[in-house]
Amino acid sequence: MQTTWKGTISFGLVSIPVHLYSATQEHDVPLHQVHAKDGGRVRMKRYCEREEKEVPYAEIAKGYESPDGRTVTLSDEDLADLPLPSKKIIDVLAFVDEGEIDPLMFSKAYYVGVADKAAAKPYALLRDALTESGQIAVTKIALRTRESPAVLRVHDNTLVLQTCIWPDEVRPVAGIAPEGDVTVRPQELKMARSLMDTLSEDFDLAQLHDDYQQALQQVITARLEGVEVPHEEEPGEAPDNVIDLMEALRSSLKRAKGGRGAGGEEAGAEEEPAPRKRAPAKKAAPAAGKTAAKAGSKTAARTAAKTAEKGATEGATEGATKRAARSPAAKRTTTRKSSAPRKAS
Repeated sequence: MQTTWKGTISFGLVSIPVHLYSATQEHDVPLHQVHAKDGGRVRMKRYCEREEKEVPYAEIAKGYESPDGRTVTLSDEDLADLPLPSKKIIDVLAFVDEGEIDPLMFSKAYYVGVADKAAAKPYALLRDALTESGQIAVTKIALRTRESPAVLRVHDNTLVLQTCIWPDEVRPVAGIAPEGDVTVRPQELKMARSLMDTLSEDFDLAQLHDDYQQALQQVITARLEGVEVPHEEEPGEAPDNVIDLMEALRSSLKRAKGGRGAGGEEAGAEEEPAPRKRAPAKKAAPAAGKTAAKAGSKTAARTAAKTAEKGATEGATEGATKRAARSPAAKRTTTRKSSAPRKAS
């Protein structure tokens, strides 16, 4: 990587010689200004109004025009010799929790590398102290023609310097949000949270890509090959007013779950459970009682019939026995038994 800045991190009495490297790069398709009529390249020339001629870049300097019209010229040497401590020193001013710095203030990020081997241990000391404390270091740095507040934090075991804008450069937010009290129902908030959870499932930021650059490259390739430029149907315009917020949330939730696999409608049914129907006032209980009563009566009737049949059988047997006992044959048998001689004891 190309070195962007060279200097020293001042951490109390500890000095860490470091180099800064740009941590980000933007990808885009390079486009030039051309004459629409014939495609001729249009170039910007540095033109001096007083001499009415083009001047080379080496003769270009910076200037400031005062309110009364006077111009002050500043050379590169003037800017390099500014009495500014932060030109070559990143002075650690304080350590704060990361949440204390509004993300609106973050600007450009730089990787911080050691300038020599001797800086490895103090570098690791500051890095490990920030990691263990969970804090960030507030600093100031002068890059090119601007001094900025900055923070030092840890990313992938490497120190990162994130430049910031000054607090007074953040515009006030007054008058942007809707005015007046807006009431959000608990059901709407619950549905919105459910939609948030669904959209967050298996989200991977690395899977995002630049659709604009891809479409632009397709158009350029088509023009170079002399074929028809691809076109896509424009999506329908989004409604500019929401009449039924709950219905919009419900439809959004079903669409999000449907796009993530099966079970969308079943899951969507959970978003707002239907009210439970109250059971009738035990109308089925009497019917069950009647059925049980009928069954009981049939059982009792069968039991009574068996008992009566058994009683009749026993009664008939007992009557036959008594009639046989009263018959003449039975009496003669009894008389013979009583008249038989007894053996001596």
